Amino acid sequence: MPNMTIPADRQRGRPREFDPDRIIERAMQIFWTRGYQGTSLPDLLEATRLSRGSLYAAFGDKHGLFLLALDRYIVQALKRLDDELASGQTALAGLQTCLDGYVARTDGAAGTRGCLVVATAMELAAHDQEVSQRIAHFFAAMEARLARALQHAQKEGAVLKNVSPVAAAHLLVCFLEGLRVVRKTGSEPGKAKDAVQALISSLTA
Repeated sequence: MPNMTIPADRQRGRPREFDPDRIIERAMQIFWTRGYQGTSLPDLLEATRLSRGSLYAAFGDKHGLFLLALDRYIVQALKRLDDELASGQTALAGLQTCLDGYVARTDGAAGTRGCLVVATAMELAAHDQEVSQRIAHFFAAMEARLARALQHAQKEGAVLKNVSPVAAAHLLVCFLEGLRVVRKTGSEPGKAKDAVQALISSLTA
């Protein structure tokens, strides 16, 4: 992932009176809720409780802060994926936990917000290379983790021998991120659970 640390020349001088991590978290939440274009500078100033001068001095501009917020979201999402995949006594159990977690996150207020990466891909990726690179990194990292889990499950005899872990991982990414979009429309959660089980059944022995 591209390095988005705050430049050293912005770190010199008078000590900051705020926690950059907390500011980025607040910015991530509002970008996630409203989208990039839907978030105004006044929205960010209100959410972060920074002055215009402090925000620009620390993060450059709205776009720079957004990239840091997107990076934070991606790191958190991949950490959660790692934890879920490692949570089961078997690789298949970890995959089931991961899929169930995605279904759970599509419910309620969180489901209405959807996925920041998917929303950003639709809004900005076609004309913003820095955003596009981050989204490509996220999906590649997600696929790699799922492919490893499927390979382990296959070695354990839980996944059919004729299943390609790489192709199946790509299918899972498309399914999971598509699920986030479909659930934003308010479709019944039971349908998502049934779809997950149908997908698992198609891969397992």
